Amino acid sequence: MVTAVTLLNASYEPLATVSFQHAVKMLFREVAIVEEADVHPDGGPRMIGPHPWPRVIRLVRYVATKWLYRPAGWSRHGVFTRDHHRCGYCGGRATTIDHIVPESRGGPWSWSNNVAACGPCNGAKGNRTPEEAGMALRTEPYVPSRAQLVALQRED
Repeated sequence: MVTAVTLLNASYEPLATVSFQHAVKMLFREVAIVEEADVHPDGGPRMIGPHPWPRVIRLVRYVATKWLYRPAGWSRHGVFTRDHHRCGYCGGRATTIDHIVPESRGGPWSWSNNVAACGPCNGAKGNRTPEEAGMALRTEPYVPSRAQLVALQRED
């Protein structure tokens, strides 16, 4: 059973993933149409009233997405998504967020000062900078746009 539905702009560019309930409401308000439907086990499309059961819907009118290309607001989840849930030091599975410049030294919670890290690397680095700890970052932290985070979430 479908629980999340991909939402496309009128130009067929992916915008977001919406809940099944939200997608059905959009279909009945006629602001979207079904582009790809779920198939019933007997081979025909599943139906919800006059509409096929949606997997992918497309907006009828184009929505300007300039807001998608603004910098994303910082969040723990966003840091893990940006870093592909990989440790910024060893590349292992990340479970924590590390401050490049430690918080005790004035390092902020920000895109440019935080990386995803595994517990052992975060503990080994401790209250030091990567240079002081003799640990090199595998990638340079950056400020992603909202669109980049949406695309990265689809990959996960």
